[in-house]
Amino acid sequence: MPSPQADRPGVLIVVGDATETVDTLYPLYRLQEAGFRPVVIAPEKRTYQMVLHEVRPGWTITREWEGYQITADHAFAEIDPAEYLGIFFSGGRAPEYIRYDEDLVRITRHFFAENKPVASVCHGVEIPAYAGCVQGRRMATVPKCRFDLEVAGGTFVDAPCVIDGNLVSGRTFHDHGHYVGPWIRLLEAAAPSPSVSAASASR
Repeated sequence: MPSPQADRPGVLIVVGDATETVDTLYPLYRLQEAGFRPVVIAPEKRTYQMVLHEVRPGWTITREWEGYQITADHAFAEIDPAEYLGIFFSGGRAPEYIRYDEDLVRITRHFFAENKPVASVCHGVEIPAYAGCVQGRRMATVPKCRFDLEVAGGTFVDAPCVIDGNLVSGRTFHDHGHYVGPWIRLLEAAAPSPSVSAASASR
């Protein structure tokens, strides 16, 4: 029996080992709520350990704790990005390592080239930066990733939500309530599916 979301527009969520838990689950459930089909992709189709990233009292750097686990629906190599409406780059330590994957670079460049809705939070910026997609773009990210953005030709903005055309970004999970909504609205505007309209109307 097909999934009740099988006919809904698919939106990619990029994860890897040590992906941030809240950065990943908040947009995933918001996509479901809005009538989209979140599709989790990673280097391999397997289960990944997510983490909690936070600067706790007495520390000046981020500490890491184990969070929930998440299973990738597909490996990067299996993805034809033309079949998907948008993409989300989650945070955590994962982007630092997975950004070099050739298939992820291919996928990333498609969404920027086709002007599809893109969202990024925290360390997620490291992926489009490495893929050469942030030249001349304004983005929010966690301050320690400012160099990654600027060395790739982007402009750092210290704000909870930065919208630059098809690109929506936030700094950390504390900004989810500010930037995810505008990204969802871009997806809704890009999606002709009646199922999305119906889901939006029922919220």
